[in-house]
This record gives sequence, structure tokens and C-alpha cells, in this order.
Amino acid sequence: MATPESSAPAPSGRAAVVRQDLDNVLHPAVAHRQLEAEPMVIVEGHGSTVVDADGTEYLDAMAGLWCVNIGYGRTELADVAAAQMRALPYYPHTAMNAPAAALAERVNGLLGGDNHVYFVASGSEANEAGFKLARQYTKHESPGRYRYKTISRYLGYHGTTLATLAAGGMGDRKTKFEPLGGNDFVHVAPPYCYRCPFGLTYPSCELACAKNVEATIQGEGPDTVATVLVEPIMSAVGVAVPPDEYLPEVAAIAKKYGCLLHVDEVINGFGRTGKMFAHQHYGVRPDIVAIAKGLVSAYLPIAATVVRNDVFKSFVGEPSENRQVFQISTYGGHPVAAAVANRNVEILLEERLAERSAENGAYLLDGLRTLARHPWVGDVRGKGLFAGVELVRDRATKEAIPPERVKGVVDFARRNGVIVGRSGGGRHLGSTIVLSPPLIITRPEIDRVVAVLDKAIAEMGSLLGPS
Repeated sequence: MATPESSAPAPSGRAAVVRQDLDNVLHPAVAHRQLEAEPMVIVEGHGSTVVDADGTEYLDAMAGLWCVNIGYGRTELADVAAAQMRALPYYPHTAMNAPAAALAERVNGLLGGDNHVYFVASGSEANEAGFKLARQYTKHESPGRYRYKTISRYLGYHGTTLATLAAGGMGDRKTKFEPLGGNDFVHVAPPYCYRCPFGLTYPSCELACAKNVEATIQGEGPDTVATVLVEPIMSAVGVAVPPDEYLPEVAAIAKKYGCLLHVDEVINGFGRTGKMFAHQHYGVRPDIVAIAKGLVSAYLPIAATVVRNDVFKSFVGEPSENRQVFQISTYGGHPVAAAVANRNVEILLEERLAERSAENGAYLLDGLRTLARHPWVGDVRGKGLFAGVELVRDRATKEAIPPERVKGVVDFARRNGVIVGRSGGGRHLGSTIVLSPPLIITRPEIDRVVAVLDKAIAEMGSLLGPS
């Protein structure tokens, strides 16, 4: 059969891939001039390691984008995908399929067994669906009251759709897309203890950041607020871990005013923090939970919005009542992705990777705390295999390290075979080195990450001059 004129042959060799990519691909979140200067073609992965087209190996201490929880190269997931593709590659989730039903049951059980699961394709979509489900719920349950607002937090991150950007509180991430609409999302101070927005110190602060949630609900008018949205541990700002009492206090405030508690576990979930879900450290039961990333360890796109049965029952009724969910995702409940996700979760449980994250996460934090010998290390924080090292010019003033110097730390680590991340940019927000390695990382690999960061920070300090 003749090859269509529009088809492109597969590139041969690294140089061909680079040229084909630069001529055709629009990449996210990276300057294309940087790609031209430093092209990186990843061709394979195994365990905590990825390999580029030159054969160079990198220890991936970010698990891709905080997501490859079970590590690279799990061929059993490929086998599961192939078997399901042969049986049923796709059918819309307006009908049922066995893999999605099995995965929903498993997720429901992990979250307490009193939920229903709505499948989507990404973390952004999971949070977006959560907003819509909450609004429809309040229309059903609070007739005559226009409850539509979400209380979210400055410096938070919840996705890249327009609504999830509006819900997030990182100005640099949304400035090019503004205006983002009216007052649907109202922001409050975050529990970022190292840079407390109130200039206070825990515990004498008496959780001023949690009290700010209640004051804002009162100020907006409780009858206008539908949900309170939180990441248990804030990711993009640099792994900001709240005081243990914070989330229970926020949950109590939401309940007091009849607001739904929407917990974003897209990054936090599936063992990342040392429990299957981060909110389980704090003993709360959310009304809405957004999950993604670790659900399938990024082997295929699948995510979900999980709602408590008290919320779900609002969508149950006869067709004539028109109570069904007015939301659909073409790829939601995709049978292949669901089958792979189910096996991924089995691996997480069989290999006790949440427990391993807790144990090796404590080991990682101990290692990172040794970096405090450098005067430019202002704060080391984390929970499980989820950690941040905030860099400063001066510990007393907490003046941020210039962004180009923080980028230099990331670049130094990569040149030395370790991939680390950095927090979101803007003001001091880009000055934290973040780590989120696969949960199967070994202690010798953790030692290597710490050793490379030690050298990288020392080099950065030599370029900054005396502290």
C-alpha cells in the first residue's frame, strides 16, 4: 500500500529526533531556545533511572513530574495494557466496563469505602470536575441560595485549565491568561510556616492561617461558598508541610459552614507522603478528592474525582428529575488505562511502597538536613519521599537566592547525573529545590542525590560570594 504523502518516517538517531522535534513540537513550560542549546532525548527508563539517546543515565529524583511512583520499566503493566487492548480498547463510560469498575472499587476502599469515583484523564480535569460537581450539588441541595465560591490558597497549585489556574494562587503561572473570571475563587493565606504570611511563629501563631479561612467565609457570606480547596502538602511552592493541626481545623471550619472539603491529592496521593493519601496523616474525611499521577504512575493517562456518598446521592434520581452529573470526559474510565492503574495500585500495596516512602523519606530528610552546613540552606522540609530545600542569601533575612543561581543548582545536578526540580518562579517562590523520587528509590541512590546536591550548593555559594 502506498505511503500517504503526509506521513513522516520515524527519525533515525539522536540528531534526527532533535531536528524533527524542533521543527514540529510545541513543548510545555520550557524555553525553546533552551531546548535548542541543550536538547535531551530520553529513550528508556528502569527503576529510578532514565537514559538519554547518548546512553547517559540520570537518577530521576523527580519521578518525571512527581508521578512515576512505582518506577520505570514495569513490563507487567505493558502486558496488562496489551491484553486489555485486545479485549476492549475503548468504549465511552456512559456504559460500564470491568477494569473501571474494579479500579473504582479499589480506590473507594483505599479512601474509606463510602464514596463513588468519577474518572477523567488528568489531575487538572479531576479538580475541574470537582468544582463542577460541587456547584451542581449545591444547586440541588441549597435551592434559592447561590453557593458557587471556592476558598483556595495563595501559592497553591491545582492545574492548568482556566478554572484550576484561577483556583491556584501562583500569580506567575496565570498572569498570561488573565483575566480569569469573577470572584469564583477567593484566596486565603497558605500554611507556609517558613515564610508565614502573618509574620508569626508556630505554635504561638495559634494557626492564624486556618482562622483566615473562617474569616474569609464569614466575609464572603457562608451562603455563597460551596467548597474549601486544599492540597494537604503544598507542592509547587516548594513542599510546604503544614502543622499537624491545620487540616483538621480547616475541615472543622468547612463543616461548620456547610461547605464541602475538596482535597487535591493529585501529587500527594498514592504513597508519596508515607501514607496512601496525605490527608490520612491528619485524620480527616474529605467530601471531594482529586487523584491522578500516582494512580497509574504515569504509565497511561487516567485520573479521578472521588465524592463521598453524601454528595453522590444528590446525583441519583429518575431521568425526569434531571439530577445526573452534567459532566463528561471522552477518555474517562478508559478500560486500558483503568486496567493498568489497577495493576499499578496492586504493586503499590504488594510492595508496601507507602510504608517504604515513610521509611526512606525519613532517611532522605536526615541526609538533606546535613546540607544545613551550607549558609545558603534556609529550610529543609518534607514528608515521605516529598521534600524541599529552600535556598537563601541570608538566613536572618530569608532573602531569596536569584533564580538563575537556583537554576544553576538544578543544571549542576543534571550534569552530574541527577534530575531534581525547583519550585514555581516569581519573587522567592523559585528558590526551593524539590525532590519527589520514585517510591522504589534505594538508600544508596538517596545518598547519591544528597551528595550531588551538596556539591551543587557549594558551587552555587562560590558564585554568590560571601554570605
